Amino acid sequence: MKANPKKSSLIEWRNALVFAVVVATFFRWSLAEAYVIPTGSMENSLLVGDYILVSKIHYGSRTPQTPLQVPLTHQKIWGTDIPSYLDWVQLPSYRLPGLRNVERGETVVFNTPKDLLDPTDRPDDLMTFLVKRCVAISGDVLEIRDRQIYINDEAMVNPPRMKFQYHVITQYPLQPHHLANLGLDGDDFWFSGFNDNKAIYSMFLTEDQLEKIQKAPYLVSVESGSGSPVGFPLFPATMNDKWDLNNYGPLTLPQKGLNIDINENTLDFYGELIEKYEGNRNVKIRDGKLEIDGKKVDNYTFKQGYYFMMGDSRDNSIDSRYWGFVPESHIVGKPLLVLFSKNEHGKGLDKVRWERIFSRIE
Repeated sequence: MKANPKKSSLIEWRNALVFAVVVATFFRWSLAEAYVIPTGSMENSLLVGDYILVSKIHYGSRTPQTPLQVPLTHQKIWGTDIPSYLDWVQLPSYRLPGLRNVERGETVVFNTPKDLLDPTDRPDDLMTFLVKRCVAISGDVLEIRDRQIYINDEAMVNPPRMKFQYHVITQYPLQPHHLANLGLDGDDFWFSGFNDNKAIYSMFLTEDQLEKIQKAPYLVSVESGSGSPVGFPLFPATMNDKWDLNNYGPLTLPQKGLNIDINENTLDFYGELIEKYEGNRNVKIRDGKLEIDGKKVDNYTFKQGYYFMMGDSRDNSIDSRYWGFVPESHIVGKPLLVLFSKNEHGKGLDKVRWERIFSRIE
């Protein structure tokens, strides 16, 4: 009887690599995944360069919708602009039972319903990942009055060290020690030029930083500078002449089972949801009327819940105020802790924010 030939080292390495990829892919899909924070929209809760661990089991893992993709990628193959997926096959996506539902006030990772900066038409599960704070859940009535969020007519508890944008004029250009004293780095401000030999800045400041700069001897003036960060219209488009970032709503978030009458007003707010995220086919919206599969619909019952997400740096965040509601089907997971934090503006050992490593995310 012949003995089985010994496997070559190359075959053993191949088998080990395949096994590792399968295990990592399953872990990433079902349990947890790491993400990096690329922008300052969630400062100071999350900073640019934070690597965060996100639990998929809190809200329930989603079964894959787009199975034809390179393992351990999202939209593109690493280091290239080559798409990492083929959308030839699209499967129904189901959510496994989770530990609980999304709660008002917590940070959430989700697929954006609309990518305003990169409007590529992709499957829902391959839309860009974002992390924001859930400020309103299904069934809530949200309103913003003079920058303060109200939920069901009660003021929401603001996240600590929340930021807003200000136009700041100083007697001379600020030096590194001035900025360090204010606790600002390159992600918190930009220099806009001079006017009458005075330096002009746009700054994203916490309440404490605002109080500190108001007492600075070099200050000429500081004014609220909130506005659309990149010129996008607010959601819904019909309210752009009535609402702004600081005074927005009231707006009712749909919940599963909510029944609404169909008219021009409700379609302005909820028509896109019915058309894109409710699993309906052959939807037509025209002249304040709704047709589904060729039949006129006079009232509609929602099949899932929706959320409203905002960044903690309120004037530096493209969020639900611009692209509207986040469907429950787009929810990915709950951020738990910071695994690592890289400071691009630091030098030497300060390139790492040591105090943030393994810190809990609120």
